[in-house]
Amino acid sequence: MPAADVTSSSRAHRRPRPRTLGAAALSLALVVGGLTACGAEDTAQDDAEALATKIAEGLVDGDFTGVAFSDASPAEAAEAHAAIVAAVADAPHTVEVTDVVLDEEKTSGTATFAHTWDVSGIPWTYSTEAPLAVFEETWESQWDPALVVEGLVSDETLQLSRTMAPRADILGAGDTPIVTERPVRRVGVDKTRVEATELDATARTLAGLAQIDADAYAAKVAAAGEKAFVDAVTLRTEDPSYDFDAMAAIPGVLLVDATLPLAPTRDFAAPVLGRAGEATAEIVEESAGTIAAGDVTGLSGLQRQYDEQLRGTPGIALEAVSEARGARVLLDQAAVPGEPLRTTLDVGVQQLAEDTLVGQTVPSAIVAIRPSTGEVLASASGTAGGGVSTATTGMYAPGSTFKIVTSLALLRSGLTADSPLDCSAEAVVDGRAFVNYPDYPAGKIGQIPLTDVIANSCNTALINASGQVTQADLASAGEALGLGLAQQPGPGVFTGSVPADAEGTEHAASMIGQGQVQASPMAMATVAASVAAGTTVRPTFLAQDAEPVESDLPDAPAAPLTADEAAQLSAFMRAVVTDGGGSFLQDVPGEPVGAKTGTAQYGDGSTNHAWMIAVQGDLAVAVFVETGDYGSTTAGPLLEAFLDGLA
Repeated sequence: MPAADVTSSSRAHRRPRPRTLGAAALSLALVVGGLTACGAEDTAQDDAEALATKIAEGLVDGDFTGVAFSDASPAEAAEAHAAIVAAVADAPHTVEVTDVVLDEEKTSGTATFAHTWDVSGIPWTYSTEAPLAVFEETWESQWDPALVVEGLVSDETLQLSRTMAPRADILGAGDTPIVTERPVRRVGVDKTRVEATELDATARTLAGLAQIDADAYAAKVAAAGEKAFVDAVTLRTEDPSYDFDAMAAIPGVLLVDATLPLAPTRDFAAPVLGRAGEATAEIVEESAGTIAAGDVTGLSGLQRQYDEQLRGTPGIALEAVSEARGARVLLDQAAVPGEPLRTTLDVGVQQLAEDTLVGQTVPSAIVAIRPSTGEVLASASGTAGGGVSTATTGMYAPGSTFKIVTSLALLRSGLTADSPLDCSAEAVVDGRAFVNYPDYPAGKIGQIPLTDVIANSCNTALINASGQVTQADLASAGEALGLGLAQQPGPGVFTGSVPADAEGTEHAASMIGQGQVQASPMAMATVAASVAAGTTVRPTFLAQDAEPVESDLPDAPAAPLTADEAAQLSAFMRAVVTDGGGSFLQDVPGEPVGAKTGTAQYGDGSTNHAWMIAVQGDLAVAVFVETGDYGSTTAGPLLEAFLDGLA
């Protein structure tokens, strides 16, 4: 028997096709005075199936309009159904008519239904049956709670209880816990413990100690129910910024000990890791029943992106409950703990990067990558960025750090490290004058080799050489060093953008990392990592398999970086330290350092982005400060402090 599938979102009913009589049989039937009993049988079958389909619809959406019950009206059936399924009313439910069997007289029969529920993400399947019979030429059924759930009796209803699964940790390099359950205190006002006339003063006093908006919290307390506990803030138990004793001394204020999945500190990789907390109404609604109000879920960052993996599956117990009979279990499944999210972040390196940025009053970032593997060891964004992941999603002109890309394009055009370029005092393109930075060394003006051009960061030499490479050549060189490639799974990353089509002053500006060229600190750390690795690097945050990120960007460069090219670029970066603007890095302990400074004008041209990228052994670093003096004087000291801290 063809089945009719009925769902809560859309119903597709497939009415069985009546049997077709052959031409000879039809003629004979007409001759003898009309259709035989065969046609009547088909009509009975059709009518019975139509009734079964309507019952299936009602079991899904609770509307039994058009269903003839011998012992209840459609409204009474709907009311009884609603009471039974109230606890799982929001759970997706489908009902399929799997069979309609009639007796030999075609006056009675049985319809069989296959039910499938998604109860908090757990499938629940079973079958029920409905009796069918003809009464005064109308097919009817009987209302019975067992239509809803097999074996259900008249005084039973469904009751659902959930047990949250233990939320898994976010791990760093070597499976070191980063985000794990840590002690917190929920601080708030218990309205049953304070006189109504004192509520406003209590709320405002607590708000002051909790460092939150007093007007907003007082209004929240006033609007809550008479017996409500009104959360003010949840704080780390060990946070020295708050006086918990003073809070507890306020009449009506309660401090409730709890735990939350937290990183070692409030700022530790916060824009990347994100945070977890009580599910918002929007998250609950979008979850299709898998998340309930009060559940702890990821709210942002990796916590949100990989929430399904981290939160696991809640345990559920679905019971048929009756005052007279008690409860009997229909569906019981234990909670399944979440799976840890494994990342490449090194706790010590990340903390050092965070500490190095303390005190920065403008957005800033430090990114560290292990070139041999592409693992991101640190992705720190200064707190002045207001929670934005400056390190991964910032879009800035990279300035002279981009000259590593430009030098690769020039090498590919046929130049060598010794090829002379014209480092003039000024270079003019289409009427626009380009100059070098103030205090550019006078001894490096004139015809100087490409190595000295990069070591001393001569703008005009590269502008004067702009005719030797096309904009497409620059874009290709950028790809070879990791710019503009598709990101790996993990947090969102802006991998950089180098337009493939530009001429005149735009092309000239691109030669020195300005114009329409943009990159994030992560992207420029990737450039340095590619030089150190001797091949194109695609940085990764995850130390586990994950679904690839959908992207229109290429996964690999059309013209990959070669080991010989990387060796020459590495020599250029080393020359920056031995003979150029990065000389202050000569005394950094450990392996020799290669670097490139970068300063990019922005806005009205009077303010600068400050950059530095560096390589040291199997380490690549990018340091960025949104507004500073120059790369060497603003970003440089941060880079030096970071490398010294790693020694």
